[in-house]
Amino acid sequence: MNVASDFPVLAQTPHGRRLVYLDSANTSQKPQAVIDAMSSYYETTNANVHRGSYELAVRATEALEGSRARVARFINAATSREIVFTKNATEAMNLLARSWGTANLGEGDVVVLSDMEHHANIVPWHMLAAERGIELRWIPVGPDGHLVLDDLDRLLDGASLLSVTAMSNVLGTLNPIPELAAAAHHAGALIAVDASQLVPHVATDVQALGADFMAFTGHKMLGPMGIGVFWARAELLEAMPPFLGGGEMILDVTKDGFTTNKIPWKFEAGTPMVADAVGIAAACDYLDDLGMDTVRAHEVGLTAYALRTLTERHGDRIAIHGPSEPAERGGVFSFTYADVHPHDIAQVLDQSGVCVRAGHHCAKPLMRVLQVPATTRASLYVYNDESDIDMLADALTEAGELFSFQE
Repeated sequence: MNVASDFPVLAQTPHGRRLVYLDSANTSQKPQAVIDAMSSYYETTNANVHRGSYELAVRATEALEGSRARVARFINAATSREIVFTKNATEAMNLLARSWGTANLGEGDVVVLSDMEHHANIVPWHMLAAERGIELRWIPVGPDGHLVLDDLDRLLDGASLLSVTAMSNVLGTLNPIPELAAAAHHAGALIAVDASQLVPHVATDVQALGADFMAFTGHKMLGPMGIGVFWARAELLEAMPPFLGGGEMILDVTKDGFTTNKIPWKFEAGTPMVADAVGIAAACDYLDDLGMDTVRAHEVGLTAYALRTLTERHGDRIAIHGPSEPAERGGVFSFTYADVHPHDIAQVLDQSGVCVRAGHHCAKPLMRVLQVPATTRASLYVYNDESDIDMLADALTEAGELFSFQE
């Protein structure tokens, strides 16, 4: 796969070095096709949507609803009515907790999470626990980076919801969502999936996954910042109360109350992010043109090369967390290097033009499981190739020499 030239930001040469962008688990870069689609919207179509009768407003409405339909096709939703646009996946998870959770959970009800969750799938449930007295249970993570499912039936006993990531943003672990969904449903629980790291990298079929709710975000899948997606089965959305009030989410308002709009607009208060919706639809087009199976195969091969290269070149100085088998993980690898602080590693790598992330990656419970305060994280996408991994390995050698750990 050779598509780096489609991404204008990658033409830069920071510190006189070729830019090597290895932070796509945080946010992806944008192809020219996405940039052009959003620019074209603002240049030719911009207007507020749904209630305008003039041609420009009609075309803007068609752009928004056409983008919704495009996203629905990308994840094989049964209908575009199941696609709710949010500003990001964090808002989508909060929508789930505040709307469905508030309506359905009370004292003693159980939500099951895992130790590898992003804070966006932890904090909303802590907030609800403090308010409503719900119980949180936790699926542990084993030394191999996989969920330990031996006790899953007990954890799900009496639970109302299992809320779990499809792919760890730290370990890269791909969780067995169909298996987890079947177990949750057998126990009488629903399942919510944080698919922020899955949808950009693996062909995703919400119906085949068996999910009831799912959240993901545009900016990790070559789309713009400022738009996310909350998907749920239509019958669940119909039964859920609105999350925010005002604007598009109402049909009528009187001094005595209000009537909500139909789904999905019931959950889309205020002016929508139309240009961003156009951008995420263009990202879906771009990824489908590449082929999601091709994207996945590229990343599995590149992950294998990265794990092998870093281990061979840096030996026991580098500790890479997560599954050892590339097919069991996404293109995300978090590591520690000797006893150098991850932030120091990231700063030194930046001088070589290599962009990585350092910190707890919004996963502090997992950091405690790993018994580290932070890691350095490199993450791959369609615009990376083996030369990027070589530059990462070279930059780590320079870091080792700087900190006097190189033999």
